[in-house]
Amino acid sequence: MGLGSLASRVLRPSSRLLASRNPRILLHFRPIVSTTELHNADASPAQPQADPAPPPPRTPVGGARVHFSSPEDAIEVFVDGYPVKVPKGMTVLQACEIAGVDIPRFCYHSRLSIAGNCRMCLVEVEKSPKPVASCAMPALPGMKIKTDTPLAKKAREGVMEFLLMNHPLDCPICDQGGECDLQDQSMAFGSDRGRFTDVKRSVVDKNLGPLVKTVMTRCIQCTRCVRFATEVAGVQDLGMLGRGSGEEIGTYVEKLMTSELSGNVIDICPVGALTSKPFAFKARNWELKGTETIDVTDAVGSNIRIDSRGPEVMRIVPRLNEDINEEWISDKTRFCYDGLKRQRLNDPMIRGADGRFKAVSWRDALAIVAEAAHQVKPEEIVGIAGKLSDAESMIALKDLLNRLGSNNVWCEGNGPQPNADLRSGYMMNTGIAGLEKADVFLLIGTQPRVEAAMVNARIRKTVRATHAKVGYVGPSTEFNYDHEHLGTGPQALIDIAEGRHPFCSILKNAKNPAIIVGAGLFERKDNDAIFSVVETIAKLNNVVRPDWNGYNVLLLNASQAAALDLGLVPETVNSIESAKFLYLMGADDVDLEKVPKDAFVVYQGHHGDRGVYRANVILPAAAFSEKEGTYENTEGCAQQTLPAVPTVGDARDDWKIVRALSEVAGLQLPYDSLGAIRSRIKTVAPNLLQVDEREPATFSATIKPESTQKMDMADFGSTIENFYMTDAITRASKIMAQCSALLIKK
Repeated sequence: MGLGSLASRVLRPSSRLLASRNPRILLHFRPIVSTTELHNADASPAQPQADPAPPPPRTPVGGARVHFSSPEDAIEVFVDGYPVKVPKGMTVLQACEIAGVDIPRFCYHSRLSIAGNCRMCLVEVEKSPKPVASCAMPALPGMKIKTDTPLAKKAREGVMEFLLMNHPLDCPICDQGGECDLQDQSMAFGSDRGRFTDVKRSVVDKNLGPLVKTVMTRCIQCTRCVRFATEVAGVQDLGMLGRGSGEEIGTYVEKLMTSELSGNVIDICPVGALTSKPFAFKARNWELKGTETIDVTDAVGSNIRIDSRGPEVMRIVPRLNEDINEEWISDKTRFCYDGLKRQRLNDPMIRGADGRFKAVSWRDALAIVAEAAHQVKPEEIVGIAGKLSDAESMIALKDLLNRLGSNNVWCEGNGPQPNADLRSGYMMNTGIAGLEKADVFLLIGTQPRVEAAMVNARIRKTVRATHAKVGYVGPSTEFNYDHEHLGTGPQALIDIAEGRHPFCSILKNAKNPAIIVGAGLFERKDNDAIFSVVETIAKLNNVVRPDWNGYNVLLLNASQAAALDLGLVPETVNSIESAKFLYLMGADDVDLEKVPKDAFVVYQGHHGDRGVYRANVILPAAAFSEKEGTYENTEGCAQQTLPAVPTVGDARDDWKIVRALSEVAGLQLPYDSLGAIRSRIKTVAPNLLQVDEREPATFSATIKPESTQKMDMADFGSTIENFYMTDAITRASKIMAQCSALLIKK
């Protein structure tokens, strides 16, 4: 039986119906739906229904939280019938997030200004004739927002169809594939087909430098990168050119993106228009193993995730930490990872009589070092910890040298005579997030843009938000916010301390003044006198009060704070000139010209850097990405690295090498596990074990007696000459070498 006859049999009415009715009525058949209320129309009126149960509480999207400064600030809105209280001035999109509804968006970003130009976040609002862009619409009391209606769905499908009209079919060869907002949202909110059959437009790619790869045909003009560059990075490099279908993002005049934060545009770009140039075509994101750890290239301790595949670090991306780096990281942090596989030390080595190194076993290398240590006087033994040393290895080194009878142990960057008596004298007491409360900054001998890019981003954020004033004493340098250059050396400080400088009135009238001193001043011979003048300025201008501590020192290296907490302070100032046994634990920036020619030098580290050239014995150690270690950042927050990849060759953790050496030397240290060594740290500096917690200093630095040291009137110098190459890892990195060649203004 054919389909046609089957259908006619189904549709043919029964003969009885035809016999009793007019056949023409058949054309007007329509289904009638009846309800129980209509059946019982004559019955007694329906009982009033009980109020429906309130909807169950929902989980806010991404852990969104609200804070009401006062109860009057709260307004109630209804999201899909669910009541939610939000502060006045919040947008509809933010109200939806608190109600647990995720609204799609491309141009909106919580840390950037609102553009409202992608139209993907359309929702329906009661009494509004058209769908509303939720990212730009303020929530009003009693507003009824609907996010799941046919109107909102149709609007999003229409917007997505327009976005995909010119978007190339690059997904199989696009580096954003698998972590692309456009892919995810077209799957979730898009239509299953498009109606555009015209030729797609194409855009010429821009050259933004060695870090950011551009494929501008994929760009959807969300302007996130333009707003990031202008607002956060503080450079006017990117902008929107043209109109209509000829609109594109570019630099107008061809130039490279020179900001130290430029890599963050890779993270905020919702499509594959801006991707990482060094990571291009290397791996897909689902092949990578992510390890949450921290960065050690500067003293900020930015929270990062190391993505690795097998034994290789493939890329580094930021993690959210509101108190330290928000969700940005510097280009040095993001792109130094290729240095982790270049110029590595694999095996223990001994320099032969011909001056060449030859690989030996650990047993032989440690035996030679132990023998050399026993052949010199205790006061001729010196140990120096490097910029990247963790707290565990530094306490082990200090304990070993103490057992050998020497107390000449210190850390690079802390100067020949560091003052570790008061923690507040070498900490950022305000905290990195606390800088946002300051209304006047006085920067002394520090260039935060190159010394700590994330601290500089905080200062810029504060200056933009509250128009805080910035005064700077030091050599001329580039800032990305308005500042007043007060002088180049100690004379300007004396003028401010004595009230002769015009900037004094600004400091006096400030509510929360913040002084930031550069740790580069530790290296000066007159550092006590300079810090004494700074403390005088702090006393006179009410910088330190019970409710506010604005006296800050901005450290340079990841190991400095922990070294001073653990008491790595040398006994004598000129110990290196008289050293006969020098133990360098990753220390590469020591002036080796001062070391006597007959000294025995041990270099323990992970890269064949400067310290290796003078070494008699090389002991290979693990880099920060291969070990578990504790680091303390410049604000006094202890954090831990976690191993992301296996160690290279025959390398070992730093503290394990020192522990093994102590046993060979017959002075066995009383710990052989991380737990035991941390118990030892607890007796010296218990704050280092409070991971992810900031331990404020107990006493203010202003209680120190005034220094009687004579001040040298020489100008302050630049501490960091090359932002991209500051330690063994970054100096070994090919990407950082390209950046130095192309981006640093000669």
